[in-house]
Amino acid sequence: MTAWLEQQAAVRERRGLVRSPLTRLGPDAAVDLASNDYLGLATDPRLAEAAREAIGRWGTGATSSRLVAGTTALHLELESELASLTGMESALVFSSGYLANLGITTALGGPGALIVADEHCHASLIDGFRLSRSRVETVPHNNLLATEHCLRTRTEPRALIAVESIYSVFGDAAPLPRLLALAEEHDAVLLVDEAHSLGVSGRGAFEGHGAVAGTDLSGHPNVVLTATLSKSLGSQGGAVLGSALLREHLVNRARSFIFDTGLAPSSAAAALAAVGIIRTEPWRAAAVHHNAASLSAGLATMQREPGIAVVPVGAPLQTAGAVLSVPMPSAAAALAASQAAHGAGVRVGCFRPPSVPDGVSRLRLTARATLTPRDIDYACATLRRILEEMP
Repeated sequence: MTAWLEQQAAVRERRGLVRSPLTRLGPDAAVDLASNDYLGLATDPRLAEAAREAIGRWGTGATSSRLVAGTTALHLELESELASLTGMESALVFSSGYLANLGITTALGGPGALIVADEHCHASLIDGFRLSRSRVETVPHNNLLATEHCLRTRTEPRALIAVESIYSVFGDAAPLPRLLALAEEHDAVLLVDEAHSLGVSGRGAFEGHGAVAGTDLSGHPNVVLTATLSKSLGSQGGAVLGSALLREHLVNRARSFIFDTGLAPSSAAAALAAVGIIRTEPWRAAAVHHNAASLSAGLATMQREPGIAVVPVGAPLQTAGAVLSVPMPSAAAALAASQAAHGAGVRVGCFRPPSVPDGVSRLRLTARATLTPRDIDYACATLRRILEEMP
């Protein structure tokens, strides 16, 4: 085993894929374009106060699985508010978004099910597909024809279409209305991961409520949502949203719910406070989109030599939400650029294999509601300089 581990370490080193956690020692002055704290709520004193009150009443942990003694009134209130926010009938809270995706895919999947998965589905969904023992067909990104073909030619009695409303790496959106039409036509369930959309997407009265709220998908019997509480909601945990019948099924069949200690009361309380803020402060979601547009415009002026363009001159980065994706020529280039940016006081995400396929390495920037114009100007100038100076 030691020899194999050493061999694996050598391969990672040779391919420029060595990873190590970035340790934050405390608040700093860096411009944060890397975290998923889209609305700036992770440090909001209202969430901290809600968490403190929950600890005082319920203690620091849930103490057991939700089915034994781990469900508090906070969990039920949070589930009710999440369902109301997204326009779904019911919700079930898990201790992480990862476990929510494992729970729903394994509980709905099985030998009698086909899962049609977009090739850019998150790793938590992919792991759920594998554990579900379903037949899985992976289709090209946002390819409706391939999706329809898989559904039309299936032999399984059940089918699940798995997508993300906003994709975590590319930042683009799924064609949800057209996917719903396919789900209806072929008696399939459309599973929409709202991890990068909840708190950010939505229009008018539904601003920040997610991509599904206020649309024909909201509350539809063929639609199931998953969400995380650790991004826009600034807390921890995850949820599955759908019908009351689905919730009852998950309580009895989702192993990542049944055999896992419940979400800590403090996290549930913080997430509950965040839901209230999303309702009353829609300016936060609007600020995310404004700042995303400013970042996109600021980076569109980058110039590179012909043939190795990172971002074409005059072509702003496209995004449906908070995520902006900057293509890089290699994994090594992506790592070098992210490290240089961090050294200059700008934190950006670095995506390279195995997080993304070979040839898809990129920097990921997240537009946050609390970024200032000065933050954005500095970040864009810094990234332009780094990328233009790369060999």
